[in-house]
Amino acid sequence: MSSVAVLTQESFAEHRSGLAQQQVKVTALNSEEENDPPTYKEAFPPLPEKAPCLEAAQEPAGPWSKIRPIKASVITQVFHVPLEERKYKDMNQFGEGEQAKICLDIMQKTGAHLELSLAKDQGLSIMVSGKLEAVMKARKEIVARLQTQASATVAIPKEHHRFVIGKNGEKLQDLELKTATKIQIPRPDDPSNQIKITGTKEGIEKARHEILLISAEQDKRAVERLDVEKVYHPFIAGPYNKLVSELMQDTGTRINIPPPSVNKTEIVFTGEKEQLAQAVARVKKIYEEKKKKTTTIAVEVKKSQHKYVIGPKGNSLQEILEKTGVSVEIPPTDSSSETVILRGEPEKLGQALTEVYAKANSFTVSSVSAPSWLHRFIIGKKGQNLAKITQQMPKVHIEFTEGEDKITLEGPTEDVNVAQEQIEVMVKDLINRMDYAEINVDHKFHRHLIGKNGANINRIKDLYKVSVRIPPDNEKSNLIRIEGDPQGVQQAKKELLELASRMENERTKDLIIEQKFHRTIIGQKGERIREIREKFPEVIINFPDPAHKSDIVQLRGPKNEVEKCTKYMQKMVADLVENSFSISVPIFKQFHKNIIGKGGANIKKIREESNTKIDLPAENSNSETIVITGKRANCEAARHRILAIQKELANITEVEVSIPSKLHNSLIGAKGRFIRSIMEECGGVHIHFPTEGSGSDTVTIRGPAQDVEKAKKQLLHLAEEKQTKSYTVDLRAKPEYHKFLIGKGGGNIRKVRDNTGARIIFPTSEDKDQELITIMGTEEAVKEAQKELEALIKNLDNVVEDSMVVDPKHHRHFVIRRGQVLREIADEYGGVMVSFPRSGTQSDKVTLKGAKDCVEAAKKRIQEIIEDLEAQVTIECTIPQKFHRSIMGPKGSRIQQITRDYGVQIKFPDREENPAPVAEPAVQENGEEGGEGKDGKDGDPSSPKKCDIIIISGRREKCEAAKEALQALVPVTIEVEVPFDLHRYIIGQKGSGIRKMMDEFEVNIQVPAPELQSDVITITGLATNLDRAKTGLLERVKELQAEQEDRVRPVLGSDFPVLLLTWLLTCFHVPQAQDQITITGYEKNAEAARDAIMKIVGELEQMVSEDVTLDHRVHARIIGARGKAIRKIMDEFKVDIRFPQSGAPDPNCVTVTGLPENVEEAIDHILNLEEEYLADVVDNEAMQVYMKPSSHEESKAPSKGFVVRDAPWATVNNEKAPDMSSSEDFPSFGAQVAPKTLPWGPKR
Repeated sequence: MSSVAVLTQESFAEHRSGLAQQQVKVTALNSEEENDPPTYKEAFPPLPEKAPCLEAAQEPAGPWSKIRPIKASVITQVFHVPLEERKYKDMNQFGEGEQAKICLDIMQKTGAHLELSLAKDQGLSIMVSGKLEAVMKARKEIVARLQTQASATVAIPKEHHRFVIGKNGEKLQDLELKTATKIQIPRPDDPSNQIKITGTKEGIEKARHEILLISAEQDKRAVERLDVEKVYHPFIAGPYNKLVSELMQDTGTRINIPPPSVNKTEIVFTGEKEQLAQAVARVKKIYEEKKKKTTTIAVEVKKSQHKYVIGPKGNSLQEILEKTGVSVEIPPTDSSSETVILRGEPEKLGQALTEVYAKANSFTVSSVSAPSWLHRFIIGKKGQNLAKITQQMPKVHIEFTEGEDKITLEGPTEDVNVAQEQIEVMVKDLINRMDYAEINVDHKFHRHLIGKNGANINRIKDLYKVSVRIPPDNEKSNLIRIEGDPQGVQQAKKELLELASRMENERTKDLIIEQKFHRTIIGQKGERIREIREKFPEVIINFPDPAHKSDIVQLRGPKNEVEKCTKYMQKMVADLVENSFSISVPIFKQFHKNIIGKGGANIKKIREESNTKIDLPAENSNSETIVITGKRANCEAARHRILAIQKELANITEVEVSIPSKLHNSLIGAKGRFIRSIMEECGGVHIHFPTEGSGSDTVTIRGPAQDVEKAKKQLLHLAEEKQTKSYTVDLRAKPEYHKFLIGKGGGNIRKVRDNTGARIIFPTSEDKDQELITIMGTEEAVKEAQKELEALIKNLDNVVEDSMVVDPKHHRHFVIRRGQVLREIADEYGGVMVSFPRSGTQSDKVTLKGAKDCVEAAKKRIQEIIEDLEAQVTIECTIPQKFHRSIMGPKGSRIQQITRDYGVQIKFPDREENPAPVAEPAVQENGEEGGEGKDGKDGDPSSPKKCDIIIISGRREKCEAAKEALQALVPVTIEVEVPFDLHRYIIGQKGSGIRKMMDEFEVNIQVPAPELQSDVITITGLATNLDRAKTGLLERVKELQAEQEDRVRPVLGSDFPVLLLTWLLTCFHVPQAQDQITITGYEKNAEAARDAIMKIVGELEQMVSEDVTLDHRVHARIIGARGKAIRKIMDEFKVDIRFPQSGAPDPNCVTVTGLPENVEEAIDHILNLEEEYLADVVDNEAMQVYMKPSSHEESKAPSKGFVVRDAPWATVNNEKAPDMSSSEDFPSFGAQVAPKTLPWGPKR
């Protein structure tokens, strides 16, 4: 039998007080020694010697010694939370509210099953069932979340903390789980030795005991364990732990008696050997004496009275022990036993028995009759009425049981009698002045009686001072109960019945409106529906829940108003239907950006002009469909414009095929599956069938010419087949098998198609039924294909487990990136499960589980990958860095394609931050020779630069192929001679002409700078594109030369011959050593240009330049970020402002050029700015004097560093201190890790 409440937390604290005093002394001694440096052994303690395994020696020998007893996997434990320790004490919320939510959460988190029950003393009993680990976790959660938390500290030497934590914190976690507490241990750099424990009082006691035991084990002083029967522990501890405290004080020994809640019999002694021996001897003496002298008697005491015998915090038991010297043993709370055992000297048992019965009968239980509906009025709002009684008599416990017409009182007899009288008076008063009424109202009207946000029912409650209880919807009850003042109850009853009667006479109408229009009718934040409700205030409009997918909108109110509202809403829906015609236009993905236009210009223009809504698929989506919504005519117009853009941009062919309309549905297939498979097979062509019911036989096929022809043949062949002998069969297979059935590149399914001639359609990701496979064709072909597929599926369903050997060095390749390679294998081979051994183990066994064929194929694939890894080589491909960006392609697309095609890895070098200048003549300064580099080192010109080397890894043959593919992407440069005079027209306005050619031919065209006067234009790009680009450029030159006719040339000045130059529209040529400008072009354009030039010349002749002195310290402020501020000033005053360059003779001289009046205004403005900014500059310079100098300028006092005594190098041998820079004294743990680089250079 286990005894409870014999040793309380307080007595346990006293039991430890001796230890605390000793620790204070030790701390004081340590603080005195803090100034001395530690010894070498203290600072760097040696590793402990490996202790021999004692446990193995203690185990009994024999063949059966290793067999462990079988334990049940599911256990049940009961935890009790006393009323004073409950977090949620609101009695009305038992079984609901926060407490219930927490329990559900605990069950979901831990997987344990919880059952709650409430004892008469309002304590909470929780029965937890489940696996041991789940039960322990649930217990910890219960204690943390349902029980009030106390906290305590325990001081143990700092060096013992790591033993409490254990390896990887396992010991601490186990201790927290076992005691259901939170244990906080100070960090290593924190000098505190206090460990904080948070949890229930019982848990804190257990945790404290365990921590002190761990500390005692590690303590260098003697430790002894004495096995003493649990029943004699109270005699050794003494009443209120006085005896053990005296013993610890006298002997200076730490004595650890396990608390009553811990089922351990051994008492642990820690201290100096002599003093410890004295303490053990005295305890043994007490034990032997009590064992001889004491006897026991057993008495029956009602289970409900046990808590009175124990008393608050076990005080009554301690009181009896102090008075009589008799220990009282109470059975545990989870035991049904009512037997109480008294243990002590025979002559004192009688007195102790009297005390036990006195304590048991000091409390009484009584009940008061009160109708259950009055209970909440007796309790009062937030328990106010009941609080008055409980405050006067805090020892009385009052319990209300739902559904019972009585109130139970429990507590001291006198207090119970007084409380009973008060409650009886209260009940009598309530019965006299309170009444209730019950009315029947159809439950469908209840929410209307309540009103929006309870408006109606709250008004009735406040007006008549009554309480109205309406049952919740899920009860489907018609009974409404009204309680309160008799007169108020009658008035409230009358009004509620009138409201219900009125509702019964109202009209309810269901309006069918497609759910897709509901949100539009409601409007943003309910604006539109608010307008409708304001227009028809007597009509209640209810929309269905969006989750229910219902089209029914309910209107309720007076008949005439409902009819008016119905007509209004039907008109609104008709307008919406007219404007919600939708049409889908399939457009090839690569042309979407052209349809959108720069900054969305094209799509915006089409939307505005056609008055439609146009939705394009997301950039990362696979969809090619553009959806147009609006009026039918407008949608057709927008569709026509979008198709025109596509047709302009690409070689798109459109073909019309005549197929009888009766075959259209069968060709399209269920949800378009059949026609989608044809479109995908023929390179993604778009096939458009006429709308159903139109009677048209014309089917439109749009796409590249070759693919369109292929799709046309297939459609006509299938249509012919459908007319003669079409047969269809559906098969089912798990979605993960589909990829395996299709095979790599469609190889498996193509083989079945070729053998049988049947067409097999697999579901797409959009299809709801992902298991359905459809076979179509002639009956004979379909049955043959069905037979082959069923055999394959049957094999796949035959799950087997197999294993293979994979060298551990290759394991990482399969499991990195969250097992991406394994996921790909699973996807490709019917969901086969591949399990690699855990990291750290040296096993080379890999397990595969799945369909037999899939497992074999997966094994073969893994073997291929391993062969690739073992045959992997790394080669270098030297390509100048300037071509790397071009080779990568937009967003690295070209390089990604090569890695996919050849199964290799390609790594680009980091970009060279400061590339060496292109060969320029060396400049001699101060008589030095320019032949040597800056560092005086000569590089080998023949060796390639590091930044030009691209690394390719993979199988040798694939690496070589990838290298060739990379080199094929290196741009080639050719030169084309084009007359210099035509260059500006080839470039076009703002570069539009040359940009168009570069986009069209996918090349880079470089026109020489005008000052070079060169005729050579350079074209750079892939060899395949260069010929087309050259031809295109020469054709453009011919077009420009063809426009040389009908030109005239008026001349400014005299004695100039008339020349006909090759200019396109209007241009002018300024000879270097003459005052004339020659203009060539059409007469009208040339004269207009002459007038414009003369006007500019006139303005320039009026301009002046003035120099102004401006402090160089404010130049940056005036110029502003990226010249924004100075540009604003120049635009405002119409002047040009030039600042001196660095190294100018006068750094303060600024030149302003423009019309005289503008120059003056601009100078005044910048001088004002100078004055304003200069004040700030002076202030900042003055502040710098008082600023703290930078850290590198400060002189630092030499640091003593870390000092230790008795170091090995300070001994007689006169060894030198280890050199920290030496790799012998301090060897490195491994090679330096190279920084991770990206395939296209570092991030910017």
